[in-house]
Formats: sequence, structure tokens, C-alpha cells
Amino acid sequence: MNSSENTSYQAGQAKGQAQEKGNQMMDKVSNAAQSAKDSVQEAGNQMKAKAQGAADSVKNTVGMNK
Repeated sequence: MNSSENTSYQAGQAKGQAQEKGNQMMDKVSNAAQSAKDSVQEAGNQMKAKAQGAADSVKNTVGMNK
């Protein structure tokens, strides 16, 4: 392998490694976004349950839940 071929090979290796690192970063970002979505969805579900509980409590207090 001459110098030019070696340089070209090393450039290809560097390009491949950079692409792989980019793919890994995108996977991490995607996982973080999914985790944030799941957290927000869970918080929303908890708030909905608390609101329903509060509404039921008010209905029971004023006798509308019979």
C-alpha cells in the first residue's frame, strides 16, 4: 500500500467512525426524547386521576354521585 492509498484508507476509516458516532448520538437523543415523552405522559395521567378524584369528592359532598 503506497502513501496515497494509506491516506485514503485512513480517511475512509475516519469517515466511518464519524458516521457511527453520529448514529450513536442520534440514538441517545431519540432515547432521551422518548423518555421525556413517557415522563410527561405519566405526569398527565397522574394529574387526570387526581382531578377525577377531586371531582368525585365534590360530587359525593353535594350528593350528586347517587
